[in-house]
Amino acid sequence: MPSIKDVARLAGVSVGTVSNVLNRPEMVARETRMRVEAAVAQLGYVRNGSARQLRAGRSTTIAVVALDLTNPFFIDVLNGVETAAQDVDVNVMVVNSSKDAAREARLLRMFEEERPLGVLITPVNASGQRERLGGLISRGIPVVTFDSSSRHSYGCAVSVDDVLGGRLAGRHLLDRGHRRIAFAGGPFPVRQVEDRHHGLAGVLGPDSELTVIPLPDLTVATGRQAGKELAGLAREERPTAVFCANDLVAMGVLQELTQRGLRVPADVAILGYDDIDFAAAAAVPLSSIRQPREQLGRTAALMLLEEANSPGGHEHRHVVFQPDLVERVSTAHP
Repeated sequence: MPSIKDVARLAGVSVGTVSNVLNRPEMVARETRMRVEAAVAQLGYVRNGSARQLRAGRSTTIAVVALDLTNPFFIDVLNGVETAAQDVDVNVMVVNSSKDAAREARLLRMFEEERPLGVLITPVNASGQRERLGGLISRGIPVVTFDSSSRHSYGCAVSVDDVLGGRLAGRHLLDRGHRRIAFAGGPFPVRQVEDRHHGLAGVLGPDSELTVIPLPDLTVATGRQAGKELAGLAREERPTAVFCANDLVAMGVLQELTQRGLRVPADVAILGYDDIDFAAAAAVPLSSIRQPREQLGRTAALMLLEEANSPGGHEHRHVVFQPDLVERVSTAHP
Protein backbone atom coordinates (compact mmCIF):
# COMPACT_ATOMS: atom_id res chain seq x y z
CA MET A 1 0.00 0.00 0.00
CA PRO A 2 1.37 3.45 -0.88
CA SER A 3 2.35 5.65 2.04
CA ILE A 4 2.30 9.39 2.59
CA LYS A 5 6.08 9.35 1.97
CA ASP A 6 5.46 7.82 -1.48
CA VAL A 7 3.02 10.62 -2.26
CA ALA A 8 5.54 13.26 -1.12
CA ARG A 9 8.32 11.68 -3.20
CA LEU A 10 6.19 11.55 -6.36
CA ALA A 11 4.90 15.11 -5.93
CA GLY A 12 8.34 16.46 -5.04
CA VAL A 13 7.23 17.99 -1.74
CA SER A 14 7.68 17.32 1.96
CA VAL A 15 5.53 14.94 4.00
CA GLY A 16 4.28 17.99 5.92
CA THR A 17 3.03 19.57 2.71
CA VAL A 18 1.11 16.40 1.81
CA SER A 19 -0.40 16.42 5.31
CA ASN A 20 -1.51 20.03 4.85
CA VAL A 21 -3.11 19.22 1.50
CA LEU A 22 -5.06 16.38 3.12
CA ASN A 23 -6.08 18.25 6.27
CA ARG A 24 -5.73 22.00 5.65
CA PRO A 25 -5.77 22.49 1.84
CA GLU A 26 -6.39 26.23 2.17
CA MET A 27 -2.83 26.61 3.51
CA VAL A 28 -1.21 25.22 0.35
CA ALA A 29 -0.61 27.07 -2.93
CA ARG A 30 -2.95 25.95 -5.70
CA GLU A 31 -0.21 24.61 -8.00
CA THR A 32 1.38 22.57 -5.18
CA ARG A 33 -1.98 21.31 -4.03
CA MET A 34 -2.87 20.11 -7.53
CA ARG A 35 0.49 18.30 -7.80
CA VAL A 36 -0.09 16.50 -4.51
CA GLU A 37 -3.68 15.61 -5.42
CA ALA A 38 -2.47 14.18 -8.73
CA ALA A 39 0.09 12.03 -6.88
CA VAL A 40 -2.59 10.81 -4.46
CA ALA A 41 -4.83 9.82 -7.38
CA GLN A 42 -1.98 8.16 -9.32
CA LEU A 43 -0.84 6.05 -6.37
CA GLY A 44 -4.34 5.33 -5.05
CA TYR A 45 -3.27 6.56 -1.62
CA VAL A 46 -5.82 6.31 1.20
CA ARG A 47 -4.82 7.79 4.54
CA ASN A 48 -4.93 5.61 7.65
CA GLY A 49 -7.72 7.06 9.76
CA SER A 50 -6.94 4.87 12.79
CA ALA A 51 -3.31 5.98 12.86
CA ARG A 52 -4.34 9.60 12.49
CA GLN A 53 -6.69 9.27 15.46
CA LEU A 54 -3.96 7.67 17.56
CA ARG A 55 -1.59 10.53 16.81
CA ALA A 56 -4.26 13.07 17.66
CA GLY A 57 -5.28 11.17 20.80
CA ARG A 58 -8.93 11.66 19.88
CA SER A 59 -11.51 9.76 17.86
CA THR A 60 -13.29 11.38 14.94
CA THR A 61 -16.26 8.99 15.06
CA ILE A 62 -19.52 9.16 16.96
CA ALA A 63 -21.39 5.92 17.54
CA VAL A 64 -25.15 5.56 17.22
CA VAL A 65 -26.95 2.66 18.89
CA ALA A 66 -30.34 2.53 17.16
CA LEU A 67 -33.21 0.65 18.74
CA ASP A 68 -34.67 -0.80 15.55
CA LEU A 69 -33.27 -0.14 12.07
CA THR A 70 -36.19 -1.97 10.47
CA ASN A 71 -38.34 1.02 11.47
CA PRO A 72 -38.03 3.91 8.97
CA PHE A 73 -38.39 6.33 11.89
CA PHE A 74 -34.81 5.60 12.96
CA ILE A 75 -33.50 5.98 9.41
CA ASP A 76 -34.89 9.52 9.33
CA VAL A 77 -33.35 10.26 12.74
CA LEU A 78 -29.98 9.03 11.44
CA ASN A 79 -30.20 11.39 8.48
CA GLY A 80 -30.33 14.24 10.98
CA VAL A 81 -27.35 12.84 12.89
CA GLU A 82 -25.27 12.53 9.72
CA THR A 83 -26.12 16.06 8.61
CA ALA A 84 -24.76 17.49 11.87
CA ALA A 85 -21.68 15.25 11.78
CA GLN A 86 -20.78 16.06 8.19
CA ASP A 87 -20.78 19.77 8.93
CA VAL A 88 -17.80 19.28 11.26
CA ASP A 89 -16.09 16.43 9.37
CA VAL A 90 -17.00 13.76 11.95
CA ASN A 91 -17.79 10.17 10.98
CA VAL A 92 -20.87 8.24 12.11
CA MET A 93 -20.88 4.53 12.96
CA VAL A 94 -24.35 2.98 13.29
CA VAL A 95 -25.16 -0.25 15.12
CA ASN A 96 -28.53 -1.84 15.85
CA SER A 97 -29.50 -3.15 19.29
CA SER A 98 -32.60 -4.78 17.74
CA LYS A 99 -34.45 -4.07 21.02
CA ASP A 100 -32.28 -6.74 22.66
CA ALA A 101 -30.90 -5.75 26.08
CA ALA A 102 -28.08 -8.33 25.95
CA ARG A 103 -27.00 -7.15 22.51
CA GLU A 104 -27.11 -3.55 23.71
CA ALA A 105 -24.83 -4.45 26.64
CA ARG A 106 -22.28 -6.06 24.29
CA LEU A 107 -22.27 -3.00 22.06
CA LEU A 108 -21.73 -0.66 25.00
CA ARG A 109 -18.80 -2.76 26.23
CA MET A 110 -17.30 -2.60 22.75
CA PHE A 111 -17.55 1.19 22.76
CA GLU A 112 -15.89 1.35 26.16
CA GLU A 113 -12.89 -0.28 24.46
CA GLU A 114 -13.05 1.60 21.15
CA ARG A 115 -13.46 5.04 22.81
CA PRO A 116 -15.52 6.89 20.16
CA LEU A 117 -15.92 10.65 20.34
CA GLY A 118 -19.36 10.05 21.87
CA VAL A 119 -22.37 7.73 21.83
CA LEU A 120 -25.97 8.44 20.82
CA ILE A 121 -28.40 5.78 22.01
CA THR A 122 -32.06 4.92 22.31
CA PRO A 123 -31.89 2.53 25.29
CA VAL A 124 -33.80 -0.73 25.16
CA ASN A 125 -35.24 0.04 28.61
CA ALA A 126 -35.63 3.53 29.99
CA SER A 127 -34.89 2.55 33.60
CA GLY A 128 -31.42 1.52 34.73
CA GLN A 129 -29.62 3.76 32.26
CA ARG A 130 -27.07 4.90 34.84
CA GLU A 131 -25.83 1.35 35.40
CA ARG A 132 -25.72 0.43 31.71
CA LEU A 133 -24.13 3.65 30.47
CA GLY A 134 -21.91 4.34 33.48
CA GLY A 135 -18.90 2.61 31.94
CA LEU A 136 -18.87 5.04 29.04
CA ILE A 137 -19.34 8.07 31.26
CA SER A 138 -16.55 7.01 33.63
CA ARG A 139 -14.15 6.88 30.68
CA GLY A 140 -15.03 10.40 29.60
CA ILE A 141 -17.16 9.34 26.63
CA PRO A 142 -20.19 11.66 26.28
CA VAL A 143 -23.59 9.98 25.96
CA VAL A 144 -26.80 11.53 24.66
CA THR A 145 -30.05 9.55 24.72
CA PHE A 146 -32.54 10.25 21.94
CA ASP A 147 -36.20 9.32 21.61
CA SER A 148 -35.97 8.45 25.29
CA SER A 149 -37.66 10.01 28.28
CA SER A 150 -35.59 12.72 29.94
CA ARG A 151 -36.95 11.70 33.35
CA HIS A 152 -34.80 8.54 33.21
CA SER A 153 -31.68 10.26 31.90
CA TYR A 154 -28.84 11.77 33.88
CA GLY A 155 -27.05 13.26 30.89
CA CYS A 156 -28.27 15.11 27.82
CA ALA A 157 -31.48 13.81 26.27
CA VAL A 158 -33.62 14.59 23.25
CA SER A 159 -37.17 13.33 23.07
CA VAL A 160 -40.71 14.00 21.89
CA ASP A 161 -43.67 14.60 24.21
CA ASP A 162 -45.46 11.32 23.54
CA VAL A 163 -48.09 11.96 26.21
CA LEU A 164 -49.10 15.04 24.23
CA GLY A 165 -49.07 12.90 21.08
CA GLY A 166 -51.54 10.51 22.69
CA ARG A 167 -53.75 13.42 23.70
CA LEU A 168 -53.71 14.81 20.16
CA ALA A 169 -54.76 11.39 18.87
CA GLY A 170 -57.59 11.08 21.39
CA ARG A 171 -58.98 14.56 20.79
CA HIS A 172 -58.85 14.05 17.04
CA LEU A 173 -60.83 10.81 17.23
CA LEU A 174 -63.33 12.26 19.71
CA ASP A 175 -63.84 15.26 17.42
CA ARG A 176 -64.67 12.80 14.63
CA GLY A 177 -67.46 11.33 16.77
CA HIS A 178 -65.71 8.14 17.91
CA ARG A 179 -66.56 6.84 21.36
CA ARG A 180 -65.41 3.21 21.05
CA ILE A 181 -61.66 3.53 20.54
CA ALA A 182 -58.91 0.89 20.54
CA PHE A 183 -55.21 1.33 21.31
CA ALA A 184 -52.87 -1.14 19.58
CA GLY A 185 -49.29 -1.23 20.81
CA GLY A 186 -46.67 -2.85 22.98
CA PRO A 187 -44.80 -4.07 24.80
CA PHE A 188 -45.87 -1.72 27.58
CA PRO A 189 -42.50 -1.50 29.36
CA VAL A 190 -41.46 0.57 26.30
CA ARG A 191 -41.71 4.18 27.45
CA GLN A 192 -43.09 5.49 24.16
CA VAL A 193 -45.93 2.96 24.17
CA GLU A 194 -46.85 3.74 27.77
CA ASP A 195 -46.82 7.50 27.19
CA ARG A 196 -48.91 7.36 24.02
CA HIS A 197 -51.48 5.13 25.70
CA HIS A 198 -51.51 7.35 28.79
CA GLY A 199 -52.13 10.47 26.71
CA LEU A 200 -55.00 8.82 24.84
CA ALA A 201 -56.66 7.47 27.97
CA GLY A 202 -56.37 10.83 29.69
CA VAL A 203 -58.68 12.64 27.26
CA LEU A 204 -61.42 10.01 27.03
CA GLY A 205 -64.52 10.81 29.05
CA PRO A 206 -67.01 8.54 30.86
CA ASP A 207 -69.05 8.17 27.69
CA SER A 208 -66.06 6.64 25.87
CA GLU A 209 -64.85 3.04 25.83
CA LEU A 210 -61.14 2.20 25.44
CA THR A 211 -60.07 -1.25 24.25
CA VAL A 212 -56.37 -2.09 24.59
CA ILE A 213 -54.87 -4.57 22.13
CA PRO A 214 -51.45 -5.47 23.61
CA LEU A 215 -48.78 -6.37 21.07
CA PRO A 216 -45.37 -8.02 21.52
CA ASP A 217 -43.73 -5.62 19.08
CA LEU A 218 -44.41 -2.62 16.85
CA THR A 219 -44.29 -4.09 13.35
CA VAL A 220 -46.53 -4.56 10.33
CA ALA A 221 -46.95 -8.23 11.29
CA THR A 222 -48.21 -7.43 14.80
CA GLY A 223 -50.44 -4.76 13.27
CA ARG A 224 -52.04 -7.47 11.17
CA GLN A 225 -52.66 -9.44 14.37
CA ALA A 226 -54.43 -6.40 15.83
CA GLY A 227 -56.45 -6.00 12.63
CA LYS A 228 -57.51 -9.64 12.78
CA GLU A 229 -58.65 -9.18 16.38
CA LEU A 230 -60.67 -6.08 15.46
CA ALA A 231 -62.25 -7.73 12.44
CA GLY A 232 -63.31 -10.72 14.54
CA LEU A 233 -65.48 -8.61 16.83
CA ALA A 234 -69.18 -8.21 16.23
CA ARG A 235 -70.07 -4.89 14.65
CA GLU A 236 -71.86 -3.59 17.74
CA GLU A 237 -68.79 -4.41 19.89
CA ARG A 238 -66.07 -3.37 17.48
CA PRO A 239 -64.24 -0.07 18.15
CA THR A 240 -64.97 2.47 15.44
CA ALA A 241 -61.40 3.82 15.58
CA VAL A 242 -57.96 2.47 16.46
CA PHE A 243 -54.93 4.50 17.55
CA CYS A 244 -51.75 2.58 16.76
CA ALA A 245 -48.51 3.10 18.68
CA ASN A 246 -46.62 3.59 15.41
CA ASP A 247 -47.21 3.73 11.67
CA LEU A 248 -45.94 0.20 11.02
CA VAL A 249 -48.68 -1.19 13.25
CA ALA A 250 -51.21 1.09 11.56
CA MET A 251 -50.17 -0.22 8.13
CA GLY A 252 -50.64 -3.81 9.32
CA VAL A 253 -54.08 -3.00 10.73
CA LEU A 254 -55.03 -1.35 7.44
CA GLN A 255 -53.90 -4.36 5.41
CA GLU A 256 -55.82 -6.85 7.53
CA LEU A 257 -59.04 -4.85 7.76
CA THR A 258 -59.23 -4.15 4.03
CA GLN A 259 -58.48 -7.80 3.17
CA ARG A 260 -61.35 -8.83 5.45
CA GLY A 261 -63.78 -6.49 3.70
CA LEU A 262 -63.93 -3.70 6.28
CA ARG A 263 -63.84 -0.12 5.03
CA VAL A 264 -61.40 2.49 6.31
CA PRO A 265 -62.51 4.89 7.67
CA ALA A 266 -66.23 4.10 7.24
CA ASP A 267 -66.12 0.97 9.43
CA VAL A 268 -62.91 1.60 11.38
CA ALA A 269 -60.79 4.75 11.37
CA ILE A 270 -57.02 4.30 11.79
CA LEU A 271 -54.53 6.73 13.30
CA GLY A 272 -50.78 6.02 13.40
CA TYR A 273 -47.73 7.60 14.99
CA ASP A 274 -44.40 8.93 13.56
CA ASP A 275 -45.67 10.01 10.11
CA ILE A 276 -43.06 8.01 8.19
CA ASP A 277 -43.13 8.42 4.41
CA PHE A 278 -45.02 5.16 3.96
CA ALA A 279 -47.99 6.56 5.92
CA ALA A 280 -48.89 9.02 3.17
CA ALA A 281 -48.22 6.40 0.47
CA ALA A 282 -50.51 3.69 1.93
CA ALA A 283 -53.47 2.43 -0.10
CA VAL A 284 -55.63 4.49 2.25
CA PRO A 285 -53.38 7.40 3.27
CA LEU A 286 -52.91 7.22 7.01
CA SER A 287 -53.46 10.01 9.49
CA SER A 288 -50.55 10.12 11.91
CA ILE A 289 -48.98 11.95 14.82
CA ARG A 290 -45.85 13.49 13.32
CA GLN A 291 -42.49 13.60 15.08
CA PRO A 292 -39.68 15.93 13.87
CA ARG A 293 -37.47 12.94 13.12
CA GLU A 294 -34.48 14.55 11.39
CA GLN A 295 -34.51 17.49 13.81
CA LEU A 296 -34.45 14.99 16.67
CA GLY A 297 -31.30 13.36 15.30
CA ARG A 298 -29.55 16.60 14.39
CA THR A 299 -30.19 18.12 17.82
CA ALA A 300 -28.93 15.02 19.61
CA ALA A 301 -25.73 15.00 17.52
CA LEU A 302 -25.09 18.71 18.11
CA MET A 303 -25.49 18.26 21.88
CA LEU A 304 -23.07 15.33 21.81
CA LEU A 305 -20.47 17.26 19.81
CA GLU A 306 -20.82 20.23 22.11
CA GLU A 307 -20.09 18.08 25.15
CA ALA A 308 -17.18 16.31 23.42
CA ASN A 309 -15.56 19.63 22.51
CA SER A 310 -16.04 21.33 25.89
CA PRO A 311 -16.42 18.65 28.57
CA GLY A 312 -15.50 20.94 31.43
CA GLY A 313 -17.92 23.72 30.61
CA HIS A 314 -20.79 21.63 29.34
CA GLU A 315 -24.15 21.67 31.11
CA HIS A 316 -26.52 18.75 30.54
CA ARG A 317 -29.94 19.65 29.24
CA HIS A 318 -33.10 17.96 27.99
CA VAL A 319 -34.79 19.04 24.75
CA VAL A 320 -38.40 17.95 24.30
CA PHE A 321 -40.03 18.47 20.92
CA GLN A 322 -43.78 18.78 20.39
CA PRO A 323 -45.57 16.41 17.98
CA ASP A 324 -48.40 17.49 15.72
CA LEU A 325 -51.23 15.73 13.93
CA VAL A 326 -51.37 15.12 10.18
CA GLU A 327 -54.89 14.28 9.02
CA ARG A 328 -55.41 12.10 5.97
CA VAL A 329 -58.10 9.81 4.58
CA SER A 330 -57.91 7.10 7.26
CA THR A 331 -59.64 9.28 9.87
CA ALA A 332 -61.71 11.51 7.60
CA HIS A 333 -65.45 11.74 8.11
CA PRO A 334 -67.10 8.75 6.35
